[in-house]
Amino acid sequence: MMTPKGQPGPETRISGDLRQGDVEAATDRLRQMPPAQVRRVLGRSGPGDVAVIFRLLEKDVAVEVFASLEPRQQSQLIRAMQDEDVQVMFAHLQATGQARLLDEVPAEVAQRLLGTLNSGQREDAGRVLGYPPGSVGRRMGPVLIEMRPGMTAGEALQSLRESAVPEQRLRRLVSLPVVGRAHRLLGMVELTVLVSAPEQARVADLMTTDVDSVMATDDDETAARRLAAEDLLALPVIDVASRLVGVLTLADASRILAEEETEDAARSGGSEPLAQPYLSTSVGRLVRSRMVWLLVLAVGAALTVQVLEVFESTLEEMVVLSVFVPLLIGTGGNTGNQAATTVTRALALGDVRPGDSLRVVCREFAVGLGLGAMLGTIGLVVAGLVYAWPIGVVIGLTLLSICTLAASVGSLMPIIARQIGVDPAVFSNPFISTVVDALGLIVYFLIARSVLGI
Repeated sequence: MMTPKGQPGPETRISGDLRQGDVEAATDRLRQMPPAQVRRVLGRSGPGDVAVIFRLLEKDVAVEVFASLEPRQQSQLIRAMQDEDVQVMFAHLQATGQARLLDEVPAEVAQRLLGTLNSGQREDAGRVLGYPPGSVGRRMGPVLIEMRPGMTAGEALQSLRESAVPEQRLRRLVSLPVVGRAHRLLGMVELTVLVSAPEQARVADLMTTDVDSVMATDDDETAARRLAAEDLLALPVIDVASRLVGVLTLADASRILAEEETEDAARSGGSEPLAQPYLSTSVGRLVRSRMVWLLVLAVGAALTVQVLEVFESTLEEMVVLSVFVPLLIGTGGNTGNQAATTVTRALALGDVRPGDSLRVVCREFAVGLGLGAMLGTIGLVVAGLVYAWPIGVVIGLTLLSICTLAASVGSLMPIIARQIGVDPAVFSNPFISTVVDALGLIVYFLIARSVLGI
């Protein structure tokens, strides 16, 4: 529901009710909202209000909302809830959701949460925890129902009707796994095929044996992009023995890709991802998410200062050169950022592989050369007319060199990161800017010394 322009949003009204001590009014507002809107309200509420608002929810709504929150939000709520409430919320999560939450909370809290599960739930959660972080095994959904090759279409549909799968999840089923002995994956059968087939048709004759699958230990982002690129609705997840252990659905893939893109965007801007809505994040966490990167970049910026000190005598002889320093380092940083962002995105989509590094660098070298030629010509004319033609030549040549250098360096860094097993987004744009700034200044003063004879 959209809030009319100029009127306060629901989270503002609920927070106002709580500040005035009108808990009944806040509760009434919450009970009129669907779970999806309640989640948005929690995401836009301050850290101090989130736990209070959550306690006002009806039990069924609270369970559904809790399962949809990010693990960090769940962890914060757990610290504010009573043990009996925590047990209910935790038990209703899927095994993958339980594993992600256990990764987020302190070890003693994780042990206490595991202790609230029955033996079957502990086994499922432990199995998921056995997969490495960032793997498909940590993000896959459960196998809701399995088909056997000897079943008839009528028997398969009857087993589907009699299954204990919740209606909400049942509506998402479009393709069902067919398994043999020891849960080995044999193929997939489309639900529409089952419905339209004669009742006596065997599942073995209806299933597709040439199915895409993914290992539980594979990278989750790679699997999610593969699912999206191949326009699949689900990917069966298997172990080393080809046993079916889970399913990666389109909804799972969408969440993974959204998280990865948020993480890349944050690191490209020189900060760590928040892993929860901005307005519900404490100021302290916001500071911590940015402080480390600022310190790293400050150390990098010191390199630029060192370069200026080395060429201090050059600046003293030709003070006008200092006027162009912001222009040149800004242009170099922006060019490097553009190249790095383009290549990082291409790596994520699978358009570029580490083995393509030479081709990528050559292409970006040519792009940088073209950009530098255009900008350098403009710089030559403007600086030559305003100051002097020798100064124009220096600026023109420097822009040509910096653009070419920045594009080449910016394209190579994400590939190097991927090769050494580091997230390419870690080589964030501010970091690339810092490196290119220092190199650009060195090029600038060397060209100035050569052309001006100083």
